[in-house]
Amino acid sequence: IELQVSDEEEPQPVVLREENRRRRRKMKAFTSTFSVAMDQIAIEFVLPTTTKSSRSPDTLLLEVAGNWTVEQVKAQVWLRVVATNLCPEFYQKYSPDHCILLYQKKGNWCEIYDKHQVFQTLDCIRYWKALKKDVGKIHLTCRPQPSEESTQYQRYLNYLIGYDVTDVSNVHDDELEFTRRKLLTPRKIELADRDPKLYSMDPWITSKHLPEYLLTKVTNSHILLVIHRNKASQTIKVSIDDTPVQALQTFFTKISNKRALLGVPEDVCEADYVLRVCGREEYIYGNHPVRDFHWVRQCLKNGEEIHLVLESAPNPGQDLVQKEDWAQVDDCTGVAGTHEQLTIDEKDHERVFTISLWDCHRKFRFKVLGIDIPALPRNPELIVYVEASIFHGQQLLAQERTSSKAFTEEVLWNTWLEFNIRIRDLPKGARLSLQISKGTSSYQDNGGSPVGGGSGNHDCNKTKSRLLYYVNLLLVDHRSLLRQGEFILHMWKMPEKTEDNSSVNADKLTSATNPDKASSMAVAILLDKYCYPVALPKSREGERGQREMPNHLRKQFEAIVETDPLHPLSQEDKELLWHFREECMRHPRAYPKLLGSVRWGRQEAVLATHRLLERSSVWDRSVLDVGLAMQLLDCHYSDAHVRSMAVRKLETLGDDDVLRYLLQLVQAVKFEPYHDSALARFLLKRALRSKRIGHFLFWFLRSEIAQSMHYQQRYAVLLEAYLRGCGEDMLQDFRRQVEMTEALQKVTREIKAMSAEKYDVSAQVVFQLRQKLENLQTSGLPESFRVPYDPGLRAGALVIEQCKVMASKKRPLWLQFKRADPTTLSSDTIGVIFKDGDDLRQDMLILQILLIMESIWEEESLDLSLLPYGCISTGNKIGMIEIVKDATTIANIQQSVVGSTGAFKDEILNQWLRDKCVSEEKFQQAVERFVFSCGGYCVATYVLGVGDRHNDNIMITESGNLFHIDFGHILGNYKSFLGISKERVPFVLTPDFLYVMGTSGKKSSPHFQKFQDVCVRAYLALRHHTNLLVILFSMMLMTGMPQLTSKEDIEYIREALTVGRTEEEAQRHLLDQIEICRDKGWTVQFNWFLHLVLGIKQGVDKRSA
Repeated sequence: IELQVSDEEEPQPVVLREENRRRRRKMKAFTSTFSVAMDQIAIEFVLPTTTKSSRSPDTLLLEVAGNWTVEQVKAQVWLRVVATNLCPEFYQKYSPDHCILLYQKKGNWCEIYDKHQVFQTLDCIRYWKALKKDVGKIHLTCRPQPSEESTQYQRYLNYLIGYDVTDVSNVHDDELEFTRRKLLTPRKIELADRDPKLYSMDPWITSKHLPEYLLTKVTNSHILLVIHRNKASQTIKVSIDDTPVQALQTFFTKISNKRALLGVPEDVCEADYVLRVCGREEYIYGNHPVRDFHWVRQCLKNGEEIHLVLESAPNPGQDLVQKEDWAQVDDCTGVAGTHEQLTIDEKDHERVFTISLWDCHRKFRFKVLGIDIPALPRNPELIVYVEASIFHGQQLLAQERTSSKAFTEEVLWNTWLEFNIRIRDLPKGARLSLQISKGTSSYQDNGGSPVGGGSGNHDCNKTKSRLLYYVNLLLVDHRSLLRQGEFILHMWKMPEKTEDNSSVNADKLTSATNPDKASSMAVAILLDKYCYPVALPKSREGERGQREMPNHLRKQFEAIVETDPLHPLSQEDKELLWHFREECMRHPRAYPKLLGSVRWGRQEAVLATHRLLERSSVWDRSVLDVGLAMQLLDCHYSDAHVRSMAVRKLETLGDDDVLRYLLQLVQAVKFEPYHDSALARFLLKRALRSKRIGHFLFWFLRSEIAQSMHYQQRYAVLLEAYLRGCGEDMLQDFRRQVEMTEALQKVTREIKAMSAEKYDVSAQVVFQLRQKLENLQTSGLPESFRVPYDPGLRAGALVIEQCKVMASKKRPLWLQFKRADPTTLSSDTIGVIFKDGDDLRQDMLILQILLIMESIWEEESLDLSLLPYGCISTGNKIGMIEIVKDATTIANIQQSVVGSTGAFKDEILNQWLRDKCVSEEKFQQAVERFVFSCGGYCVATYVLGVGDRHNDNIMITESGNLFHIDFGHILGNYKSFLGISKERVPFVLTPDFLYVMGTSGKKSSPHFQKFQDVCVRAYLALRHHTNLLVILFSMMLMTGMPQLTSKEDIEYIREALTVGRTEEEAQRHLLDQIEICRDKGWTVQFNWFLHLVLGIKQGVDKRSA
């Protein structure tokens, strides 16, 4: 069945020659009963033509062989119709490809989309069997052409996405189009179930218990709500357990005598109204107690009154979704049959049309034809070789390489590489990684290398090799078919040391090819060709063997399971886990370790694993552990069963938790082998359910599409699927936001060009900026737009006289907007820093982990007053950062008093706080807040390794809240940002900070003891979530910080969290770090002093309102 392509002969056409057929027929005798056993399926085809007499459509009854492919079925119908001379002007003019196949299921039209699919595996066949139908009905209709309206709509979506999803010039298969069509199904299901009222108001609820420290701020379980209507307001007292409807009832009872005063007509009741937060698009609505609303908790935390406005509910009609042009695709699209259905064993080879991959016992091989580059790099004194590896996740299954040759514009090898893995053992998701590396020309090649290439790989050991180009090809495609034939793959260039390479580790996993075909390196390879498609079968049921674990091994097993995610497993550990895999399945915490021990290059092991996962109900019954589920979604696991099992667990997350992990989940999509995955569908579903999640998903995806060519197509398809279901209201909002960022980017670039060389910003530049903004404002900026980092807030017109250009290298704009919501009670403007030239994705990752830490502390009832300010990347190195009100940098405070020597004056900070507080009581509250926030940031920055900061990267608010800013800077520029080598101190605790706490030198004070206590509690709380933090940290390094993915860098977090030590040791360790800071605080002060003296003005003016 296999057509091997030898070195000499040209690849042969895929039609079998006659003598081949005769020879193959003798291969094996088979019973004549087989032809009867072959499934015949009776189908009535409704044709696209009509009979002239009755005007009803033509039909054709056909017995279809179950193992024909959809393409063959279409061809057979066409042949029959042509043979009967029906409507020759149609059937002889057009080919079968002119038509599509549709059937009806539960009132919906479904399309049989995949032409390679084996007919008996179609969903409609199962459906008809379930309905006990003897004859199925399939409609052949002419392939619909998109209307002008839908073409225009597609252009609009492409504009919002920032990428043309219909462009297929850079793909070697139809996976992109395939995924677009398949994602219609989950979207339709979600839209059918969506509650229009709930979706339009999207209440922001938290599922966490009300922490102890907030309960203390509530008197007798009651709180006050101030409800506004027109110009009047009414305060009511409600229980924290009341729902919004009960709060409205209380309100209506209270105003029964003064309705006219509040402008509430007599003939309406509470059911006609809803409550919204004053000045924000945030509704207090739904079936939850008021204590669970995010805004209510925010107000309690900050000691603020809760102001709400009474109004009619928004019209759900605004969320209208454009009607879909497409029919749903068959639910089983892309699913291969079972091995029994596909195997060639004991079958008439005349009747085999698709081969089972498990029948291919030969070793996998392919031919490296050569490489070709339009222009050689600068240093041509090189020799190069191709290294080919087969990976599943991060597990290397096999590896070979070619001989080395001189690097010219075209290098030819024409060599077969044979791998030590059988074709039948290739798992789904296996990727062939091709890498071109260079040595230097001290070595001369002595001609060709043996087949297998890898056997003679001495030549690169002598030379120092460096990776130049890489590309991946999935060996089994999205339809479960083995790749065949010739491929010319355009490769990605490894970034130079000077270039931005922040995501290179994740980029190296992409299966996309370089879209820049004109100037990129191309590699040509040839895979074996077969006469038929070769499909990877669905898993089958198998034996059930149970092995009891002896007690002496149980201790070893428990010790393995207890280790953290980064702990390497020995070969012995892996064998133990695999041997007792049934036992492992009873302990969800063992899953990542067990699944990391599977030999994915062995078909039997993969099958056994799938059976275990299918049979185990322990995982679904276990308590949700986000760290565990996230671990199974990182780059080490490529198996779809494993990844969908992890996603199944995440289905139980509340919206607030989905928001908390959304950024990391979007990054984890990079680790999926195929575009359509359980994770992509999960994100799509949750975004279509909640506008808030949808808003952030839009920006997270859009920023990746603009910045990551390696994953552009995958993210664009997912974003399109979301935009087609989010509704008109959201689309308009996104349009306004995109227009705003585009206009501001243009202005920033013009300003940069004007003042490129100078450090400080002249009055002339600020004048120019204001003029440009003035022109924008009059010539069509959106009147208002949702603030991308805080969608509950709507910004209106610019307050031009308060806008300026900041004195930092990238010339960010300092912008102030009016609040657009007329119900706002605040006279404050909305302050935004607009940055062009910095990749804010690193900042976002760190800020996101700070939010997660804050939620961990909240569970332990710790309020450490972190201030994870808004920050969002909105495109290629552009984004917005929230200006925190009434805050300034430590550098500014120190400078304002005594110039650069301010860095040595311990009492300056204390004095500044005192000056800002109107009373002693306020000052004591500020000091308290300072102690807690300083403790929170000390622990957080230590654990994340961002401890060493400048005094202009640390800010403080007038109410004593200390916070850190500008994380991307530190992560992007310092190799040794982790650990203490460069920094001298684990975190910032300088004499002036200690002075605020009422201590100096080695002395103690009540505030300092409180500070130590807070740090220890915060640190131990984080240690209880070691696995989650370790996995988030390693994912962050993988996707955003390439210079930090060496083993030592990832090891850092294990050391910082004192993994494997007791609570007492951990406590001691942290207190020791605090002592190191006290001892060396002066070195930080000296650094700060230098920072001020050298006038490193970058950022001194930053964010100081």
